[in-house]
Amino acid sequence: MVEKPIKIVTDNRKARHDYFIEETYEAGIALTGTEVKSLRAGRANLKDSYAQVVNGEMFLFNMHISPYEQGNRFNVDPVRPRKLLLHRSEINRLFGKVTQQGLTLVPLKVYFHKGRAKVELALARGKKIYDKRSAMAERDAKREMERALRGKEQY
Repeated sequence: MVEKPIKIVTDNRKARHDYFIEETYEAGIALTGTEVKSLRAGRANLKDSYAQVVNGEMFLFNMHISPYEQGNRFNVDPVRPRKLLLHRSEINRLFGKVTQQGLTLVPLKVYFHKGRAKVELALARGKKIYDKRSAMAERDAKREMERALRGKEQY
């Protein structure tokens, strides 16, 4: 039996720039039918989105899923809070880490796995401006080294 590959719908590249990623978790998302169709079309945005525990349940805020064009009256608010499906023990563990250690829950990507919409959540610590600068300088230096090595191979 061949397993279907994971289809990535959207990726939050800015999160890796703004945060140090400590741990990642996979969670399901409770969606309506038109939202799923819009996701399959790749019409979602994770910019400025975050997850939070509210009354013992995990929700994803500010994730934008564009309304489905043929959805008419079945379309819902594009940025409504969406419930994340996690085990109670995972929710409790994440809630404890977020409140005690000052970490943030940031979605990294949304994808389909075995036909179900999933979100990869990261337990993240915010970067300071100097951390971002050093990461950029490191990346530029690595790029220059690769460029120099590639230049030597041509001769």
